[in-house]
Amino acid sequence: MKKTIVIHSEFLGRGNDELGEKLMGSFLRKLWAQETKPDRIIFYNTGVRLLAEGSPVLDALDGLYKAGVDLIACGTCTAFLDLRDSIVLGRISDMQEIVASLVNSEEVITV
Repeated sequence: MKKTIVIHSEFLGRGNDELGEKLMGSFLRKLWAQETKPDRIIFYNTGVRLLAEGSPVLDALDGLYKAGVDLIACGTCTAFLDLRDSIVLGRISDMQEIVASLVNSEEVITV
């Protein structure tokens, strides 16, 4: 079953950003520890910051990447946030591929 996770912010949930950062770190580390992993994780809007230099979750994302999870950053988002040269994990793609990935997934989970 093709599973895709979509992350649209560097924070998990709304409200307190400090709490949201901790929750995102916990989520990604628990996902990394799971036996079953998604096929891909798509990052858009400020979620692309998680793949950039200095991200507090690079350890978990590196583990997911090494386990075969495709990490895809939105190209428009990385350009808008001036992060194109700062992305250190995964790859930068475009909305055409992102849409195709979503419609061809059997399950899409947005966090």
